[in-house]
Amino acid sequence: MNIASILARKGAQAVTVRPEQSVREALALLARHNIGALIVVEGADRPVGILSERDIVREAARRESVFARKVAEIMTRDVITGQPQDDLMSVAHTMTEKRIRHLPVVDQGRLIGVVSIGDVVKAQRDQFQGEVDTLQAQLLEDQSGRSH
Repeated sequence: MNIASILARKGAQAVTVRPEQSVREALALLARHNIGALIVVEGADRPVGILSERDIVREAARRESVFARKVAEIMTRDVITGQPQDDLMSVAHTMTEKRIRHLPVVDQGRLIGVVSIGDVVKAQRDQFQGEVDTLQAQLLEDQSGRSH
């Protein structure tokens, strides 16, 4: 299973913000879409950063003027991205090790979606449940075949 399979299920839309927008505008987007992070893009949806609730909270703890600041001033610039063909196990490992909750998905330099750690965990759970169901069905078949 890979990132493309998650995006196929959940949809490929990602909520974005521009670096020159205010943090107040970014907060409104987070609240409107009930999400925890925005992908910061320039040009033709080229990711240049990510702005999370944590970024905003950390900055608010330092400065009350955070809401008037530009997204570019507080965003995380070193964005770890994934590609559609990335394997789910390696993505889960990277997200856990790097302590990131949102992974922008990029194809040929353009943002095509975003997956959260919750999306990855759910996909893994569904995959494991399918395997368990298959094994249970095989066991039942074997047992019924032996009892006759």
